[in-house]
Amino acid sequence: MKQLHIKVLVGLFLAAGVLAWGGARLWDSFGTLPSVPKAAPVVLALIAAVLAATAFSLRSRLRAQRERRPDAKGVDPLVAARAVVFGQASALVAALVAGLYGGVGVFLLTSGLDVAPRREQAIYAGLSVLAGVAVVIAALFLERVCKLPEVDDDHDHRGASRA
Repeated sequence: MKQLHIKVLVGLFLAAGVLAWGGARLWDSFGTLPSVPKAAPVVLALIAAVLAATAFSLRSRLRAQRERRPDAKGVDPLVAARAVVFGQASALVAALVAGLYGGVGVFLLTSGLDVAPRREQAIYAGLSVLAGVAVVIAALFLERVCKLPEVDDDHDHRGASRA
């Protein structure tokens, strides 16, 4: 399984942000603007919390397993792989969603916040971007926790040839 790269996430965030900013400008020219749901930052924060809780749980179980504690509950490799896939998918979607809300937020900030509803929408958009960043950070942490240690193939071959 390939590791997520920050460049991909940042690129997705920026592309979605530019498209959302342009879409918001176009939509605003018709006299309306789509609203940022109040639940958006809450849902993203919940996803970040689930990812972080999963990462901390797996980390403690893996640490206990490595330390060979007698009461250690092992981690099934399939469970770890599923957690990583969940984290990677969440990070990609969160980067996209945060970019969309970031683009709308930038449009709202540059178009003026003199109207109360636009000010509220800008706040919800900003909170959504922050929660999206939290999802990405938690997903990358989960991926790091589940990463297998590097194996030195040269060391293994030299040891085998001596025997």
